[in-house]
Amino acid sequence: MTQAAYQPSMLDLADAGPALGPLPGQIRRHQLSRGAWVDHLPGWVRGSDTVLDTLLTDVPWRAERRTMYDAEVDVPRLLCWYDGARQLPHPVLTAAQAALTGYYAPELGEPFVTAGMCLYRSGRDSVAWHGDTIGRSAHTDTIVAIVSFGSPRPLLLRPRGGGESLRFPVGHGDLIVMGGSCQRTWEHAIPKTTRPVGPR
Repeated sequence: MTQAAYQPSMLDLADAGPALGPLPGQIRRHQLSRGAWVDHLPGWVRGSDTVLDTLLTDVPWRAERRTMYDAEVDVPRLLCWYDGARQLPHPVLTAAQAALTGYYAPELGEPFVTAGMCLYRSGRDSVAWHGDTIGRSAHTDTIVAIVSFGSPRPLLLRPRGGGESLRFPVGHGDLIVMGGSCQRTWEHAIPKTTRPVGPR
């Protein structure tokens, strides 16, 4: 499969640098079943190309292996974890974390303090159906915010236990937030694709 290079936006090329757009009045909430919801805001981070360049070159990405069906397999993406003690790799990410904390404080009740980063190098990289368990127990809800940089990839969601999936297009500089019971009652995935796509 051919890997496509990421094509920067002409608007990004004209920008002085990355900046966050407003959240109030701009982000759109999609109510799901069983108390789950998804907020989506395309183009929240403007001037995103420099952020992507920093993430690709400065983040200490690592490959992982996991046991699956009695065999060790490569995790089909690269990973990096930032806890509250490590500085995020770009100032706009620190600003995004603060903006999200301020906006979602009434629902979350605590600040966003950690960041798990995933690098999908091509269409061969993916993440299977799952619900995130960091920050919640089996009965306590949390909010998962995703800021995406690079080539567009869809985020799929489906009810836990089966059901029709929903597709959210997630592009360069987009924000998607899963909240309410979403991590307990729904699953999400980024599927593989045979289309030529660049890194995300």
